[in-house]
Amino acid sequence: MSKILPLWKIQVNELVISVIQIDNKDYINLTEMLKDYSEDSIKNWMKNKDTLEFLWAWESLYNPDFRTVEFDRLRNEAWTNRFLMSVSKWKEATNAIWIFSKKWKYWAWTFAHKDIAFEFASWLSPIFKLYIIKEFDRLKTNEAIIQKIEWNTNRILSKVNHFIHTDSIKENLVLPKKLSPKDIWLVYASELDLLNIALFWLTAKEWELKNQKLLKTWNMRDFATTEQLVVLSNLESYNAELIKNWFKQAERLKILNKTAIEQMKSLLENKNIKSIKSLWENNNFLN
Repeated sequence: MSKILPLWKIQVNELVISVIQIDNKDYINLTEMLKDYSEDSIKNWMKNKDTLEFLWAWESLYNPDFRTVEFDRLRNEAWTNRFLMSVSKWKEATNAIWIFSKKWKYWAWTFAHKDIAFEFASWLSPIFKLYIIKEFDRLKTNEAIIQKIEWNTNRILSKVNHFIHTDSIKENLVLPKKLSPKDIWLVYASELDLLNIALFWLTAKEWELKNQKLLKTWNMRDFATTEQLVVLSNLESYNAELIKNWFKQAERLKILNKTAIEQMKSLLENKNIKSIKSLWENNNFLN
């Protein structure tokens, strides 16, 4: 199975239900739906003949390796009173892929493709299914908005970087300080601190010592301006290239500090930077 990525949480009444993504397909946590139901609800649902027919239809459409012959055997057994079914038994017998169970530390979770999860929710309660679908649709709408914001931000940043490389240097902006030879030859514990020194003229630890009351909620980059964040993004890429070319830390710091000063000057009154600020402010309802 491909790598499982945690994605979102949806809330239905008092339930918080996980949604994960595998190969760009959304899977919903069935186990977390069972707060008001028996722990055996998934097994009871799976031994239902209508459920087996639905799972067979789904796997037949979207799983070329589904074992139809084994399904026929299970379907015949389903008419007997002794018939039992579980996710593991279903998967082992039929090679099903659209519903699975996985253990994380002390917990065992069952996930299913969203359409199968909706079917399970309907079996629990038709009203519950409608709530699930409503919250899932809201989640996907927000996801689409965020992706649009990210795309627009990247497009604007591209314009900003073009501006930095072509615009003449402007004055009257609060700039990073030019480092002294002593500062440059200090050895910094991490590449993160190297960038902090180049742009902010202090390490993360130094900022923490000056801002003890803010540590539980904030870090120094939370107080960076939009201009500083744009420059920081560029410095990260530039630093990676310098590392590839075997520049020593002191040499890199001198180059990065000089670059930070030049780019910050170029960003003065840049209309594209204002566009980024406006873009996020106009979508702050997502927070």
